[in-house]
Amino acid sequence: MLNRRTLFGAAFAGLALAGVASPAFADWKADFPELTIAVIPAENASTTTDRYQPLADYLGKQLGVPVKLAVATDYAAVIEAQRAGNAQIAMYGPASYARAVLTGVEVDPLVVPRHSNGATGYYSVIYTLANGPYKSIDDLKGKTLALVDSNSTSGNNAPRFFLHRDGKDVDTFFGKAIFAGSHDNAVLALAQGTVDAAANSWNSEDDSNLTRMISKGVLKNADGKPMTKEDFRIVFKTDFLPEGPFSVLSALPADLKAQIKQAFLDMPKNDAKAFAGLSDGKDTEFVAIEPATLQPIIDMVKFNDEQRKKGS
Repeated sequence: MLNRRTLFGAAFAGLALAGVASPAFADWKADFPELTIAVIPAENASTTTDRYQPLADYLGKQLGVPVKLAVATDYAAVIEAQRAGNAQIAMYGPASYARAVLTGVEVDPLVVPRHSNGATGYYSVIYTLANGPYKSIDDLKGKTLALVDSNSTSGNNAPRFFLHRDGKDVDTFFGKAIFAGSHDNAVLALAQGTVDAAANSWNSEDDSNLTRMISKGVLKNADGKPMTKEDFRIVFKTDFLPEGPFSVLSALPADLKAQIKQAFLDMPKNDAKAFAGLSDGKDTEFVAIEPATLQPIIDMVKFNDEQRKKGS
């Protein structure tokens, strides 16, 4: 488990030094005998491990060195792991990538997934329970909202930005806004009746964090009964958001970065099972992404930062 305090611990001190070195070596494996991929905690720790360990194993086979998976306890831990050079590869959400860039972490976005609907992005939504009294975002004034993490896109930054555009400030419109820590936890809080609404990610009617939880049978109501997507109502939906990138440290040798990128691009044909496991079969491929595509998210995070400073 990766957290901001340990940053994987002293065992990775040597790799941290190697991770920020930039000389071009004839054989990068001499300087990187092991790599680490850090991932944000979109789900609970065990589910995240089940989903991403096959990716780490696949990358290890393709690159010819062991690739260790580190599941972060929060989004900031991934940012700090890359800042320290402890994680050469990272899976970010768009806003956590933006936060890394804005705080001086030098990273290169490599690839994003393309979903089965052809999109390379998603939306942020706010759910309520379908059998509850809240049928629109206006009905939630003074109520309790579950966010995800301060560095989450769909679980904090996008709702703040687009609700503000609509004249609603999250911190004053809702009676209380709490951080649940992961997308799963936010939905679970709503299902259990702990909160009145929950922010989350949404690709399509049949592909969202909600539908993945339902397919795994982990989503139950306060009475312990299994839930379906019909048990939830979307009362707010943002504009389209670019998908979060798999990124690498900019200082890595160019040939290593190229090999990592190619390994991602080749994954659907080289290890179809591991690739399908990343999205429960809802993604079709990885595609390259340029930093400019994520600039609107950087601008969004900067805007939210400015609004927070005004309110403090």
